Amino acid sequence: MVYNRYLAILSYLTVCIVWGSTYLAIRVGVTDMPFLVFAGVRFFTAGSIILLASKLMGWKFPDCLNDYKTIAFAGIMLLFISNGLVCWAEQWIDSGLTALLLAATPLFMALIEVIVPREQRIGSLGWVGLIVGFLGVVYLFRPHLTLDGHTFPAMLAVLGASLNWAIASIYLKRRIVSGSMMPNVGIQMFAAGVLFLLAAAFFGGISLEEASSEGIAALLYLIFIGSILAYTAFNYMLKALPAAKAGTYAYVNPVVAVVLGYLILNEIVTAQTIIAALIILGGVVLVQVSKVKIVEQRARKEVEVKAFKT
Repeated sequence: MVYNRYLAILSYLTVCIVWGSTYLAIRVGVTDMPFLVFAGVRFFTAGSIILLASKLMGWKFPDCLNDYKTIAFAGIMLLFISNGLVCWAEQWIDSGLTALLLAATPLFMALIEVIVPREQRIGSLGWVGLIVGFLGVVYLFRPHLTLDGHTFPAMLAVLGASLNWAIASIYLKRRIVSGSMMPNVGIQMFAAGVLFLLAAAFFGGISLEEASSEGIAALLYLIFIGSILAYTAFNYMLKALPAAKAGTYAYVNPVVAVVLGYLILNEIVTAQTIIAALIILGGVVLVQVSKVKIVEQRARKEVEVKAFKT
């Protein structure tokens, strides 16, 4: 499949900005209604809309059961597990803090690619970036190293979501499945939504009766903007751009989230939070630069080999 360069850039910008705002919407929603119900209604509705639109538009669905399983599994990993952990955690921690912890995702992706290499490795600069980035995460954790309350477990849950998202992203990028992009996105969301609603039914029931207007507004925003628009853009970006470039959306998301959390929810932004953010994002930058340099070196070697053979 040939990907449009301008559409890829637009998808990248959409993911950078919209996903930065979704942390605030999640924070509003999960403080207003049970997180399983909130996430379940979000993804079940968004997935159903995408699948219906795909059917009406005649977009190609997967050819075989194995492809359906692969797509559904990716959706469960990305949305049910990672997004579920984020929704659970944001009942107790700020949206900006959540976004900063998730900024570690590119670090985990680089580490996984080193352990299970196929396309890229990182050089010495990349290893420095990994060390710096994870030291920033430790520095961000430092004021919350206590077993009292929910803050520390919630931060660990977000870090686990970040690791799982990295694993799922690499899995999705390395798998080739049939079907058009939109039906595949719909299948991922629908599969996650069904699991969320089943879990909600088991742990207390499904009801939106007590939801406030702010909670419903947050839910609608996440369905149509955060899910249908931004998640579709993410999948397109992941396929259309090199992993090193696609992963840089994590630089912008935390900044957007912290600013919106401060302006709208009056979340506290301390000097330590800003320093930790700079350290984490600095580490991510070093890792990405290392990847780009390795790709450039490989390209030069291939040119030299071809020139030598001719």
